[in-house]
Parts: sequence; structure tokens; C-alpha cells
Amino acid sequence: MFLGEFLHTIDDKGRLTIPARFRGELATGVVVTRGFDQNLMAFSLIEWENLAAKIANQPLSSESVRAFRRRVFSGAVDLNPDRQGRILLPQYLRDFANINGEVVIAGMFNYMEIWNQDAWQLVRESVENSNDAQRWADLGI
Repeated sequence: MFLGEFLHTIDDKGRLTIPARFRGELATGVVVTRGFDQNLMAFSLIEWENLAAKIANQPLSSESVRAFRRRVFSGAVDLNPDRQGRILLPQYLRDFANINGEVVIAGMFNYMEIWNQDAWQLVRESVENSNDAQRWADLGI
């Protein structure tokens, strides 16, 4: 389970240290792909396989499904953390999310999001300052 918010640094080689509390779930590997809000999403192999199976069960005849597949799979990379718990993020993913230097790793229960620190601050403030109780009620939660 991925919970919490962590500030980490991407080094000059593009390596990102995974928070210590997340490393156990990611010891067998992690899949990182483009997020939906100019961020990155990182999944354990089990969660990635669950997501991939759901996507694979959708009809290829659907234009929306094909677009979603392109978005999620074409940007994905399968990584193995090193002994220090670091993963090497490819340049194209770092460029997509505009991440370098300080980044925020945010737990999202069954996956993590990796954000540019300034972008995360804006998103977090937007959510925290939102008076959108009705919108959230409509989610059925």
C-alpha cells in the first residue's frame, strides 16, 4: 500500500530513490509510465498486471481504448530498483513530467505519482482549497 508524500531528489544520472517504506512492494520491479496530469505513475508489477489485464479486455475497435493504450503502454518502462532503492528514470519521462532536482513522490494507495515539486504544490493546494464536496459525493464514496 502506497500512502504519504515524500520529497526526494533525482540525481544527475536521472536516478530517483524510492521511499524506504515503498521498497518492499517494489523489490521485484516497478513500472513507470506517463500520468494524466503531467506527472508520472509508478506501479508494482502486480498492480501493473492488474491494470494491463483490464485494458487488454477492452475492445480494440474502440478509438478511446486505443488512445488509452497508446498513452499508458507506449510510455511505460519496466525498472528494477538497485541496492540503494533507486530507479533510473528515462529522459523522455523526466521531460514529460518536467522533473529534475527535487520531486514529490505521492502514495495513491495502489500506485505512486511522481511530480515536479512546484506542480505538486499547485495540485495539492487546489484539492485542499476546493469546496467540491458535491463533486466527491457524486463519486459514490
